[in-house]
Amino acid sequence: MATTIVLDGTSLTLAQLAPVFAEGGIGIRVRIAPSAKARVRRSRAVVERAIASGKPIYGITTGFGKLKNQFIPEADLAELQENLILSHCCGVGEYMDNEEVTCAQILRLNGLLRGHSGISLELAENLVKLINAGFRPLVPKKGSVGASGDLAPLSHMAAAYLGHGDVLLYDGENTGAYTAREALEIIGMQPLRLRAKEGLALINGTEIIKSIAVGALLRAENVSKAADVLAALSIEALLGSSRPFDERFAALKGQPGHARAAANVRACLRNSKVLQSHADCDRVQDPYSLRCVPQIHGAFKAAYAHVREIVENELNAVTDNPIVFPDTGEVHSAGQFHGQPLSVALDYLGLALATLANVSERRIEQLVNPDLSRLPAFLTPKPGLNSGVMIAQVAAAALASENKILAHPASVDTIPTSANQVDHVSMGVTAARKAMEILENTERVLALEWLAAAQAREFHADLKAGKGVEAAHKLLRKSVPALERDRYLADDIATAHWLLCGGALVSAVEKACGKLAS
Repeated sequence: MATTIVLDGTSLTLAQLAPVFAEGGIGIRVRIAPSAKARVRRSRAVVERAIASGKPIYGITTGFGKLKNQFIPEADLAELQENLILSHCCGVGEYMDNEEVTCAQILRLNGLLRGHSGISLELAENLVKLINAGFRPLVPKKGSVGASGDLAPLSHMAAAYLGHGDVLLYDGENTGAYTAREALEIIGMQPLRLRAKEGLALINGTEIIKSIAVGALLRAENVSKAADVLAALSIEALLGSSRPFDERFAALKGQPGHARAAANVRACLRNSKVLQSHADCDRVQDPYSLRCVPQIHGAFKAAYAHVREIVENELNAVTDNPIVFPDTGEVHSAGQFHGQPLSVALDYLGLALATLANVSERRIEQLVNPDLSRLPAFLTPKPGLNSGVMIAQVAAAALASENKILAHPASVDTIPTSANQVDHVSMGVTAARKAMEILENTERVLALEWLAAAQAREFHADLKAGKGVEAAHKLLRKSVPALERDRYLADDIATAHWLLCGGALVSAVEKACGKLAS
């Protein structure tokens, strides 16, 4: 059954957008709320009056950027809007993922429905038809500086509506790649004809930044929980202590993220016979990668919560220019399209994700190093003849190290564009893409930790693990058997990664020990 999202310009949430990413952007339908239709009509009436006045109004009866002082006659306003879009189709590189494009289409429409952009209701309804028909423009990933909106990529999206460029069409038996004109013909639509202000409204926005951010946040919530689960598995495998996770320490620290991470680990370790078996051992302290999980993972949870708040606030933001105020009939230029709030937040998300990968890699080292683990070297029953999971740690180290390079902030960079009219930019799309790449690396590091910790668990499998740990171990063992001798590990890594990213790991653990905190 298709997922339908009702858009009113004011109440869109991350939860509503989750099916877009869960379903790969396919089978998604949208509908405009009646309240939004009324607002769109009112804002369009203001634009029509502005045109009739004959006064120069930026983006409506003038050129753009440095050409803001060039007055455009009414007879040329439609051509002005199409020229704007075609001239801005300068995106380069690989194409965005289908779900990201779908999300961007929905977000752009939602922002226009707020009733401050001056588009016609006809355009809004045509955008609904295109989204619901599975019409997905091919949008290059690179080319936006995130300042006057994501001009280049959003122009590629808008140009497809006008019959230019290429698209993917998800329309039953007609599903496939087409030119935009071919796809429009298949779904029974003519290329759109834009009125004054409408082209500018379609491309002045931060929807490319936001669409990547939404996908990253939805996956990061899963990562936040999975990291706690795998830390618990590693703690048991290394015969670590649960004492640092005492809620009294969380109270003394005063950080909500610390409390949530510690609670997740305690839930996973509940009823552990492994921990009881060495309660009176001579080990005084665990290494920081185990003992400081509440502090390290908790810092990520704090970052995640902050970034989520920023992004959710932006889901219903008006981000184009100029802005129409229907109540007063005013039209004013501002800087709503600047992506700095998102850019800074996404740099923060990337940095915090890199920290999760760093500590996970250190736990893998604890697991595979016999000088640290008191386990067989590289977790193989027959070291020497077999190398076990030796290179799993090497792969994790490579990914963690790459993250450190990617974590360099994009938001501190700026470069003037448009003849210095745009003299400060956010680099928001760069920040978003980097955060997503760091996320993907971190997911893989965690998958490698899962393989290593589960293998280490085999060496004291006679002792019952905690409820969450047991669930994580059993889930992996359904698809990946214990490592008795060396084998082709790439398939094991891919399986663990797939189970982790798809949410199966967190789901299995939550079924065993209750809801985990993100």
